[in-house]
Amino acid sequence: MMILAPLRGVTIRAFREAFALPIKEAGFTEAFTPFIPAIPGLDPLKDRELAQGASSDLKVTPQFIGKDPTSLRECLKKIKDAGYDTADLNCGCPFPMVRNKGRGSGILRTPDVLRKMMEVGCDEMGDEKFSIKTRLGVERTDELEKLIPLINEFPLRFLTVHSRTAKQMYEGECHHEALNRIKAICRVPLLENGDLDYRRGEGMVGRSFIRALGERHDIEELLKKYIEISEAELYGDRPVLGRLKELLAYFKDSPTWSRRWQVIKLCRSVEELYAGIT
Repeated sequence: MMILAPLRGVTIRAFREAFALPIKEAGFTEAFTPFIPAIPGLDPLKDRELAQGASSDLKVTPQFIGKDPTSLRECLKKIKDAGYDTADLNCGCPFPMVRNKGRGSGILRTPDVLRKMMEVGCDEMGDEKFSIKTRLGVERTDELEKLIPLINEFPLRFLTVHSRTAKQMYEGECHHEALNRIKAICRVPLLENGDLDYRRGEGMVGRSFIRALGERHDIEELLKKYIEISEAELYGDRPVLGRLKELLAYFKDSPTWSRRWQVIKLCRSVEELYAGIT
């Protein structure tokens, strides 16, 4: 099984629509949405990611972030009514502004909250329909390992582990030994994440697949489709440019795109961007 990772601002609905063919060709069978806040009173179906209901072309699993079990339950009820049959809790977002509030990877520091969130998720979605995505820890590589006995108590669909700490963000080496220790004691199906090559055909993969898109023979055509979809969704050049530049930044280190990127990053209109990608 290979799942398209939730890269905020990149693997969004518009991207999945524009790049549907490469996603299918690569062997992805499912995609996680970039995280959606589970906030009291907020209807998740108003989020552009979920507004159109469950897709039949590529299985989509909504991912939520939060620490309030009541709010999570409200969100899960609504997505089930819209046709989604699986959901995920983000327990791995590494950004300090998120984790310092006890959300994302910060939830690893509050086992009682994690327990309550898993209780709600498994109760509302059903056995093997709710998953969590996390990291090895916030600062140390043994923090998640100590929580595995708690996680083993729940009938999770799977546990996705990015084999870095939150403090590392996306830099430095993955800690494979620490991940192997978790594998040895985890009774929940475990899905790997972090610096995986999409050509392996398994795990939760994002960055290697995104970077490889830049080398496709039809990338210009795909980007134009992405721009068209984005122009229909967003108002004005500025948000469209922001969205496209976030994706194209993944291409900047390749020989094909390094010189183009120097032009693209300075573009101030969609017309200039079209010129930069051709």
